[in-house]
Amino acid sequence: MDLDSNNIVEAKAIVKQVSSPEGTLTILADVNLSIKQGESLAVIGVSGSGKSTLLGLLAGLDTPTSGKVILNGTILNDLDEDGRAQIRNQSVGFVFQSFHLLPGLTALENTALPLELAGSDQADEIARQRLADVGLSERIHHYPNQLSGGEQQRVALARAFACNPKILFADEPTGNLDQKTAQLIIDMIFKMNKDNGTTLVMVTHDDALASLCDRNVVMTGGKITKDI
Repeated sequence: MDLDSNNIVEAKAIVKQVSSPEGTLTILADVNLSIKQGESLAVIGVSGSGKSTLLGLLAGLDTPTSGKVILNGTILNDLDEDGRAQIRNQSVGFVFQSFHLLPGLTALENTALPLELAGSDQADEIARQRLADVGLSERIHHYPNQLSGGEQQRVALARAFACNPKILFADEPTGNLDQKTAQLIIDMIFKMNKDNGTTLVMVTHDDALASLCDRNVVMTGGKITKDI
C-alpha cells in the first residue's frame, strides 16, 4: 500500500476493540482519514467519542484491532513497539493535557531528552534554543514542580519541537490551563507549527481553538461523522 504523496498520515478502515466485563467494546469503527503535509486538523466530539484513541493510533502509541495506519510513508502495523518508537522519535512531537514532564529532570533536561535519545550531539544547545522560543530562558534549570502549569506546558511544547517533528499531535493541550495562559499556549503552538512547517493534529473540546485549524473532523460513537 502506497501513501499518497500529499498525505503524511492515513488511516484505512481503522477498528479498535477492547475486552470488557460486558463483552467486546468497539471504540473506533471503520475510521478512514487522510491528513496532508502542513495541514492543521482538529478532532472534535463529546467525551467517549474515540478522539484520543484515534490520536494514539495515528501517532503509533497504540495499534488498531484491524485496518492500517500509515505515518510518514511507513505502515505502523508492520512494526513492533521498538520500531514504532523509532518512527515517533524521528517524525512526531506530542503535547498532552497533563504535560507528561519527567519530575526528576529540569526544564532543560526534559527538553533535551528526545534529542539525546536520537543521538544528537547538540542536544543541550538545541534544547536551550527551543526553551528560548517559548520564553523560558530564565527557567531552564527549574524542575516541573517549580513551574506553573503554563510554564510546564511551554516546556512540553519546547520538547515537542526539539527534534523538528514533521507532525505534532496535541491532546487537549489547554485543558488544564486558565483562559489567559491557554491563549498563550495556543498562539505558541500555531506560531511554532507555522515556523517549522509542521502538520498539526489536535484533539479539543474548544470550538474556538478548533476554528483556528484548516479542517475539523467530528467524531460520534467511534466514527467520523463530519469532515469540514
